[in-house]
Amino acid sequence: MFTTRLKSALAVSLFAVSSLSFAADIDMNADANDLAIKGYDPVSYYTMSAPKMGSADYTATYKGGIYRFSNEENRDMFNKNPAKYAPQYGGYCAFGVAMEKKFDTDPLAWKIVDGKLYLNLNKDVQKKWLTDVPGYLAQSDDNWQDIRKVPAAEL
Repeated sequence: MFTTRLKSALAVSLFAVSSLSFAADIDMNADANDLAIKGYDPVSYYTMSAPKMGSADYTATYKGGIYRFSNEENRDMFNKNPAKYAPQYGGYCAFGVAMEKKFDTDPLAWKIVDGKLYLNLNKDVQKKWLTDVPGYLAQSDDNWQDIRKVPAAEL
């Protein structure tokens, strides 16, 4: 009886610890289920020049966020070099980071600059960001180091 209760308690403890290890990092924009970029395939931005919805059949984890892919090939490409394909600033709005904020993003408001994927809050915000991409990226790069580990609600 005692052994059974001990095994049960141990199993619950291990489950709790393993669940925490998969939680998205604080510098990762993911939903309550740790799904990154709302389920869009990050590799498709590069290979198709357009965002494509990923499938739960093809997934990979990076920095605690779960990424979905439209096919096995894209998932394998991502797994070989996730930093190349994952959106910058943990998937937070590039313009927002320039303003020292962590805003959610619309996966359809995107741009690849110098081989890196950037997302924006929405297409209206993206229009503003596009007026000075180099300037906003310089601000964002500086700001990201200071805000990356700060919860979005505290900014």
